[in-house]
Amino acid sequence: MKKILFFVMICSFALTATAQQNDKYTAAMQKNISGLDSAFKNPDAMLALANNFNRIGEAEKTQWLPFYYAAFCQVSYGYMQLEKNKDLVDDIAAKATEYLNKADALNPKNSEISCVKSMIATSIFLVNPMVRYNEYGPQSQQYLEDAKQQDTTNPRPYFLIGQGLRYTPEQFGGGCSAALPILEEAAKKYETFVPASGIAPNWGKEVNSQLIKGCQNN
Repeated sequence: MKKILFFVMICSFALTATAQQNDKYTAAMQKNISGLDSAFKNPDAMLALANNFNRIGEAEKTQWLPFYYAAFCQVSYGYMQLEKNKDLVDDIAAKATEYLNKADALNPKNSEISCVKSMIATSIFLVNPMVRYNEYGPQSQQYLEDAKQQDTTNPRPYFLIGQGLRYTPEQFGGGCSAALPILEEAAKKYETFVPASGIAPNWGKEVNSQLIKGCQNN
């Protein structure tokens, strides 16, 4: 009987410790996710978030979301540099890929990860579109097609496709007329999309709405 009680006590302590660790992880993730919106106005803050998420991932080891967010923040930081210092973007993209490979190893064939793969490929070809599009343009598009198949409820591949078309010149098949139907499809999916958890990816809806309004008022 004493052995049974001792075993129950050990299990109870282990479960309590695990719950506390999970609570600590979730709290750290929520804190950094809450800083994303404001970081889009501050490149240094975005880079700091990438580093924060990577540190969480290195501490947790088995969680893919910290590395996903680290890659997302890193590539977002890269987009911020396109108008300021394009020479930095390739190295930034390489770091984003390093983070994302860790997420991909933990959760392969994931729609959200495929979306960020597309974002990274796009950032690379935007450094020199005339020279790089033939390699990285199709690569970016394929990642989004993969994302659509991997999770048919995910609005983000549609948002990214529509956003890309919106800023592509009409003579190359872009513009509002091409983008609007895709953005509207994304909007429908945003209305019904349910994130897997409170810290799961759930971005893009507001920008998608802004792009739709801009096209409708164009």
